[in-house]
Amino acid sequence: MSAPAKTLQAEALGARLPPLVVAADRVAATVLQGVHGRRRSGQGDAFWQYRPFLPGDSATRIDWRQSARSDRLFIRETEWEAAQTVALWSDASRSMEWTSGPGRPSKRERADLLLAALASLVLRGGERVRLIGGGGRSHAGRAGLTTVVETVSAIGKSRSLPPNDPSLPRHARCVLIGDFLAPLEKIHAAVAALAARPVRGHVLQVLDPEEETLGESNRHYSGRVLFEWAGDASVLVPRVEMVRSLYAERLRQHRAGLAAIAAAAGWTFLTHRTDQPPAQALLALWQALAPD
Repeated sequence: MSAPAKTLQAEALGARLPPLVVAADRVAATVLQGVHGRRRSGQGDAFWQYRPFLPGDSATRIDWRQSARSDRLFIRETEWEAAQTVALWSDASRSMEWTSGPGRPSKRERADLLLAALASLVLRGGERVRLIGGGGRSHAGRAGLTTVVETVSAIGKSRSLPPNDPSLPRHARCVLIGDFLAPLEKIHAAVAALAARPVRGHVLQVLDPEEETLGESNRHYSGRVLFEWAGDASVLVPRVEMVRSLYAERLRQHRAGLAAIAAAAGWTFLTHRTDQPPAQALLALWQALAPD
């Protein structure tokens, strides 16, 4: 097949993929350009590399077939496989649909992009991906990304916290992505239930920049402002400028509580804003998932 024909075929295949898959692969490729693979030697079955025999190595680890081709002895190393399954979850509640401007992605759009891009990286690395609350099915291989994206879209859009998923394999790694603005006691219960399996994980809070500053640089957030939530709750603030510092302190305390919840479970806590490049948060998550 000629080069132009191959290009046309690739474009035709790409056109049939969900847009989120294309965007996720693009962000994942950006991260892969700047990091090394996650593979390392350890207990496993998958071949990784040969290396020269060193003093202190057990003679039982010598690969005699490879050594016979040289005047040196070689060790056959296998790939580290302690985290074979990565479980992912993104917030699907109504609060995630909010964005402060038409040119900025909603929190839900950014969370789903990061989930899909992280799934792309995990699948490229030969590991399995499953979605918390997604029916217990694991996905593998590059082709699994499309199924992951389709499953994310099909999961109910009302949960603000991950459900208790008894099908999760023990010692899996998990990543939770959302705004985590729910009461801390509810977040603690959800994280504790996962950590008790035991599952090690990471929490990424995604916020719009104006949620952090209460619209400090936006002229619409000045003077008298009516704040509404999901159409059934509202607060009228006479002068937003007067409550901005109190709001910032409450947000700081809430984040400190989230960090404490994660730390108590042996997890990590990260933050991301929708005006920041998605690759920045993806790299932080990818590094957090790296083997210890």
